[in-house]
Amino acid sequence: MTTWLTIGILFTFAAIAFVIYRWGNIECVGVTPVRTFTFIAILFTSGLDVGLIMFPLTEFAGYADLAANPEYGFSNPLAIEFGFWAFLIWAFYFLTCFYFCVIEPRVKFFEIPVIKFINNLVIIGTCAFTAYLLLTNLPWYLPELGDGETIVSSFYLIVFVVIAAAVYSSTSIRYVRTLSLASTWLFLGLIALMWVGAFMSAESGVGEFVTTFALIGDYFGNLHHFVLPLNDYHEFYLFWWFAWSIMIGQFTSRFVGGMKTYQVLVAMMVFPSIPIAIWFSVLYYYSANAIPTAGFYNLAMVVVGITFVINSLDSLIRLYTDNLNLTVQRFGKVKYITGNLVLMCGLTLLFSLDFLQIQWVGALAIALILGCFGYIMATKYRRVAEIERSPKENKIDFGKIELAS
Repeated sequence: MTTWLTIGILFTFAAIAFVIYRWGNIECVGVTPVRTFTFIAILFTSGLDVGLIMFPLTEFAGYADLAANPEYGFSNPLAIEFGFWAFLIWAFYFLTCFYFCVIEPRVKFFEIPVIKFINNLVIIGTCAFTAYLLLTNLPWYLPELGDGETIVSSFYLIVFVVIAAAVYSSTSIRYVRTLSLASTWLFLGLIALMWVGAFMSAESGVGEFVTTFALIGDYFGNLHHFVLPLNDYHEFYLFWWFAWSIMIGQFTSRFVGGMKTYQVLVAMMVFPSIPIAIWFSVLYYYSANAIPTAGFYNLAMVVVGITFVINSLDSLIRLYTDNLNLTVQRFGKVKYITGNLVLMCGLTLLFSLDFLQIQWVGALAIALILGCFGYIMATKYRRVAEIERSPKENKIDFGKIELAS
């Protein structure tokens, strides 16, 4: 699996370099373009899930334990956490976003029946894994509902309601913009809330935060360490990012609103990384200074995390139902909601039983990416080589999303 992952990573970065060299200045326009801020909000909230909110406080101690994990000795826990979640790996999303915006309309690789089937297996599996992550993290963040370790019936009920809300919101693409912007503002509000709480508790000021934030700079000095897997846990993260990459690229590509290719790359790597860096710095300050988060702060994180999950599942459910023509228009709202709810709940339970692994899903995504390249080289090379612009039928019309069903 490690060799397969390494091949996928090296190919991805080589492909990104070629895209920027060959098509760096063309204007990218999706089928439902939105303004840049809305695009970034959709990208950020669709491309991340509950793990961003809930993982760091449970992981900092492991990154600091060099006796158990000496491979982390090259940097500090905050920079390592940032490296697992931000900047370089967002380039995965750029490659697939550009492909689905500019190249796929000419190639139609993902319309081949067997490819469409595999792609939707990846999407459905990753949807269920997102809900599973929420389920497994709730005991740590809401110990008041249990013993802090066991998944009790209340947690299953919470996840069921979250899945139901996401399925319902996926019935219309018009909810995407509202949900994405709301998730973004809630996340920024959570950062501000916990920043104030941290420095009131520690009786320190802005200087302490700046000192903590500066630790992230070590990531950029050690960027090469994060390209290939450091250990099995980093490998898990990288497979997870690959599992997301195709579907997030496919989903976000429809909303690109006229940015040039190099601007899309910069937007995808830089803009999401800024709030992630600030958020992780605040959480690391809590961890390093042993400031408790039990109670109100944990509840606030759960609320924002749930919003992220609804947003992510909404995007992905909408994507696979469109791909498979399992739409509201075809089956009606009741059958659509019931079918997707049963599917998502069932697969979430399979992940909780360790029957499914996200690494398998990521490996399938790598196979799709490499297979697409092979297909282009074998059958569509000339067509792709002649590309000089986004598809002609894609026009910059920011009102389209209001008319979308």
